[in-house]
Amino acid sequence: MSKMSTIEVKKVLLENGEEIAYQERAGGEDVVLLVHGNMTSSVHWDVVIENLASNYKVYAIDLRGFGKSSYHQPITEIKDFSDDLKLFVDELELKGFALAGWSLGGTVCQQFCADYPGYCDRLFLLASGSSRGYAYYPIGEDGLPDTTNRLRTLEEVRDDDKAKIVQTAYDTLNYDFLKQMWDMVIYVNNKPDPERYQKYLEDMTTQRNLAECYQALSIFNVSDVHNGLVAGTNQVKDIDIPVMIAWGETDMVVTKDMTDELIADFGGKAVHKELKNCGHSPQIDDLEQLLEAMEGFFSRSTTNKGVL
Repeated sequence: MSKMSTIEVKKVLLENGEEIAYQERAGGEDVVLLVHGNMTSSVHWDVVIENLASNYKVYAIDLRGFGKSSYHQPITEIKDFSDDLKLFVDELELKGFALAGWSLGGTVCQQFCADYPGYCDRLFLLASGSSRGYAYYPIGEDGLPDTTNRLRTLEEVRDDDKAKIVQTAYDTLNYDFLKQMWDMVIYVNNKPDPERYQKYLEDMTTQRNLAECYQALSIFNVSDVHNGLVAGTNQVKDIDIPVMIAWGETDMVVTKDMTDELIADFGGKAVHKELKNCGHSPQIDDLEQLLEAMEGFFSRSTTNKGVL
């Protein structure tokens, strides 16, 4: 399926002292900026970068603390990432672009679009964290998340067994454990080829902000309701551009309930698309279906009502 053109890995120094790595793919005048999720970096967008239609110029960043980007100042909230994104697009003099945010990246893009209107003209939320955040629950005695015991502070998250287990896998380069985890939870219909999969696993261990991301997701809330931990800012009302909410029908990370929250909070401002036979990584489960949804939405002729 590959439509590959020239892809370069670059870095840019932001005004705040962070150095952001990114991939840039040659293309036409329409710019698409890809923002990755937790446990990943721009590396995990590779099949999209390689195969998105050639009329798009593509950028894919490594958020602060991921991939090849720096992590000088620890993040405390999703807004830290979105403010970095603002500095990044200013450095590259980008405006009038489409944003695609996957998982945690979706919350970053929501915050960015709410805070900085006039930059992004289309927002594609892929398996995105809810507009009401993503609660962090410890694992209960039954092996399932204990939804009666939401952790409230970064210290609690850091001390929790779930965060410790993943962090230990990072620290010890335990690729077998990480692969087992992703095989169970992320990939549903397909898996990456072995070479690509190994690249993904090695990339996961570059993350330096795991607990901070868990906590930042938990306190994120741009809705108009209280999420059980923090009150909403109601900034979702400030996002006044075409939005598509896309999710895999068998996603075990971002649940249908979370996606329904997004749909409810955006209301009639967003279209939504259910990706069949896909889990949390439609990029791998069904790339062709994902590209059709992305390219159809990015097309200037797309309308902005209803379910597609």
